[in-house]
Amino acid sequence: MNRRHFLHTLAVLGFSPWLMSPTRSRSTAEATVLHFTDSHAQLLPVYYREPSTQPYRTGQAFLDFFGIPAHSRNAYAFTAIDFAQAAELFGKMGGFAHLATLIKQIRAERGAENTLLLDGGDTWQGSATALWTQGQDMIAASNLLGVDIMTGHWEFTYGSQQLQTNIDQFKGDWLAQNITLSEEAQWAGNSETDAVFKPYQIKTINQTRIAVIGQAYPYTPVANPKRFVPDWRFGIQEQNLQRLVKHIKQTKAADAIILLSHNGLAIDLKLAARVTGLDVILGGHSHDALPRPIVVDNAQGKTWVTNAGSHGKFLAVLDVQAANGRVQNLRYQLVPVFANLLPPDTAMQQLIDRIRQPYLKQLQQPLAVAGQLLYRRDTYGGTFDQLILNALRTVNAAEIALSPGFRWGTTLLPGQTITYEAVMNHTAISYPETYTRNLTGQQLHAILEDVADNLFNTDPYYQQGGDMVRVGGISYQCNPQASYGQRISGLRRANGQLLDANKVYKVSGWASVSDHQTGPAVADVVSEYLRQQPA
Repeated sequence: MNRRHFLHTLAVLGFSPWLMSPTRSRSTAEATVLHFTDSHAQLLPVYYREPSTQPYRTGQAFLDFFGIPAHSRNAYAFTAIDFAQAAELFGKMGGFAHLATLIKQIRAERGAENTLLLDGGDTWQGSATALWTQGQDMIAASNLLGVDIMTGHWEFTYGSQQLQTNIDQFKGDWLAQNITLSEEAQWAGNSETDAVFKPYQIKTINQTRIAVIGQAYPYTPVANPKRFVPDWRFGIQEQNLQRLVKHIKQTKAADAIILLSHNGLAIDLKLAARVTGLDVILGGHSHDALPRPIVVDNAQGKTWVTNAGSHGKFLAVLDVQAANGRVQNLRYQLVPVFANLLPPDTAMQQLIDRIRQPYLKQLQQPLAVAGQLLYRRDTYGGTFDQLILNALRTVNAAEIALSPGFRWGTTLLPGQTITYEAVMNHTAISYPETYTRNLTGQQLHAILEDVADNLFNTDPYYQQGGDMVRVGGISYQCNPQASYGQRISGLRRANGQLLDANKVYKVSGWASVSDHQTGPAVADVVSEYLRQQPA
């Protein structure tokens, strides 16, 4: 591909560089760091509606702040405005075959030896084939894509033994500075160190020594069952990170230091203000698609904080000019991956077809037709979440239903067939069992308060990920600015009656973190419910 064609392609995709400074020297060698995150095992192009309500800017406010024209291709990529109509016009996004084409184009233009491909995690989970192969399908795709370094979160939910098997098959480096062995595990294994994984890697890219530190999701044993990783301790590990950055600067002659993070945006912003020496944080977990970095001041300089969206919709391109232990200039672009503008890479498409072929009959099984836009991502609830809640209440004969506030899950347009694969795109986890239990109104209120504090705590270090728990059969009001225990009010049944604090209600849910359940998998419950619906 010649440079003119390459630049034209990027312009069509919405490629718009953001510079650290208006001038930049061409005399210093330039390294290109490519970053994607939170693809959630979506090998094919998808529709994925961005949130319309959350703590950060959304909708028209987002477009105004970042200077994105309304009704444009990028407005569709970055917001939920008129999503169904825009999706019909601009098509699906992402897909590993289309992502591979874009990466190959950039590598061809910049020089493959001058690029580094980073994966922020949540790649090996989120689809039926990923669950059924224990992440093996995504490892094959990642290896073909040429991922150099990654960290993780949902990857841990396959269990520590399977994760290690997967890492052994992954051709890149798996990094996580913030995971250590418990004292008992270290003692039992007679290990000289408590480190579970390699904390960092240094790559020389076009004469530039770039240090990449891995930061896995710090609250994995809280957000997911601890039984999957019983011998490992997680956490933000801010002090350890600061010591590591200092060590790299003083002894490893790195020209630039990047944190490959799965903390989530709020934690990354606080971390950037407190830890010095990081040049860039390439962030994930919270699924925020930021067209330009947030520049954070700290005691010894500035750190760029980014987040590259999710579901394969975006590829971040960071150009670094650095030498003699100092960054001179940075350039950043968040490139939308429009499937109808990028032809699929032949080799990747063939791999995807081979992966999916044994499962096609089950994946493509039709269950119903979407009568409205079905989406998940939003602070308090989504229409696909409501579908899951309705299924739990109906099939399990429950008065009330609860469903986790997961951010992953693809979107269906009105009139699309709801296939078994579509259901699995919202439910494919290694602990999908449903449950039915009796809870008092007081206990339900406490659950909502606890999740609200997790989501809206004024200290980002206590925000442990996800959106608000979804509820069916009840409604409530939430004041995010209130103190703990005071955020949730007006808990009412569907008939308008206030929830009785002392009354016992039959509640159904799924994805229990605290203990292993034995009910049918939620995908089977949702499938049964959909089959019961009138055509």
